[in-house]
Amino acid sequence: MDDKRYLQNLIREGEHQQQDFKYRVSDAMKLAKSVSAFANTDGGRLLIGVRDDGQMSGVRSEEEIYMMHQAAYRYCRPEASIKFDTYHVAPSGSASGARGLRTIVIATVSPSDKRPVCAISDDGKARAYIRIADENIVASPVHLAIWRDVQNAQGTMMTYTDTVRKLLDAMQGQRLTLNQLVRRSAIPRHKVITLLARLVRFHIAQWEYEGQQFLFSLL
Repeated sequence: MDDKRYLQNLIREGEHQQQDFKYRVSDAMKLAKSVSAFANTDGGRLLIGVRDDGQMSGVRSEEEIYMMHQAAYRYCRPEASIKFDTYHVAPSGSASGARGLRTIVIATVSPSDKRPVCAISDDGKARAYIRIADENIVASPVHLAIWRDVQNAQGTMMTYTDTVRKLLDAMQGQRLTLNQLVRRSAIPRHKVITLLARLVRFHIAQWEYEGQQFLFSLL
């Protein structure tokens, strides 16, 4: 399969959980959000030089390629595992001469085993993102707690205490935000976050993203 047909096949998939289009790279920090989201979820690829409508406009300069590397290696902590592949294709209906070729870069991000991978802003603030459908969403405190538990070399346990019972009672038959659960259960917020993370990890509870908020419910 030639490069152009390969890219066209990818573009036909559209943007989804593991694929995103970037028309231009003008800000490495914005690109770092996508890298963070893919690394913290299932991995994925960025098709850079492709418009939202799927048109291959191409990467315009070496500076854009430099910004891609900056996004992965300077504005992500820990560094994300990312591979860059460059393709040169002729736009539809044009001759295939070298002067008419468009440069498309595919940045393939592997899922990280050191989550969270955070995108770092100029003021030094770190935010972790996850990929949901075709969006990059700031990870919830529960996601951060899950990742902390996973990284804990000593492992984690969960005991059925009165506090756990209160939280389970509050969740019974409900789909609630974190703040609603804190109010409903009357358990301190930091404890709700820790317990929810473990309930999700042990497949007792689940999270959903709906209406620009995370909702938690029992399985």
